[in-house]
Amino acid sequence: MSVIDELSQELSRLPGIGPKTALRLVYHLMKRPTEEAHRLSQAIRDLADRIQPCSRCGSFSESDLCEVCSDPGRDPTIICVVEEAFEVGAIERTGRFQGLYHVLGGHLSPLDGIGPDELNLPSLLDRIGQTEGGVQEVIVATNASVEGEATAVYLENILRPLGPRVTRLARGIPVGSDLEYVDGTTIAEALAGRREM
Repeated sequence: MSVIDELSQELSRLPGIGPKTALRLVYHLMKRPTEEAHRLSQAIRDLADRIQPCSRCGSFSESDLCEVCSDPGRDPTIICVVEEAFEVGAIERTGRFQGLYHVLGGHLSPLDGIGPDELNLPSLLDRIGQTEGGVQEVIVATNASVEGEATAVYLENILRPLGPRVTRLARGIPVGSDLEYVDGTTIAEALAGRREM
């Protein structure tokens, strides 16, 4: 196998990159100065060598605790549970959440062989039991897919008896959209989650 085919095959393993896109990326790299390819390969090596899961929340970090978990200004009584580490960034970009996070590392999917034992649940349960002053609220921010909903229901069933309030992110009509173009399920969710003005 040639070097071009080998790199193309490795790139095509990335999500959202098929064989044609991978080959296009390889040819792009070959047209660029050699230093660019070296910087890219070094950045990938650094990522593999220096990034690890945060020992508390499971997000990605260069140290034992991520920036959020090590920030004393965060509210430890509120934990937002997400499926994947990249979702932490999406919530952080809003600038509206000042609690902590917990990354499950996926969602329940029995057809794919992913049950509760494959998720980062034991450390979440430990955190709820060990937080000084107690965790007051757990926000379940799993995706609105069938698997995300199943995971949310499972989490509610195991967390509610431990004492914290268990809430779910609201779902509904996106800001800036026209009602006539929104699907029926989204409208139904928006109606069910309506609130006082």
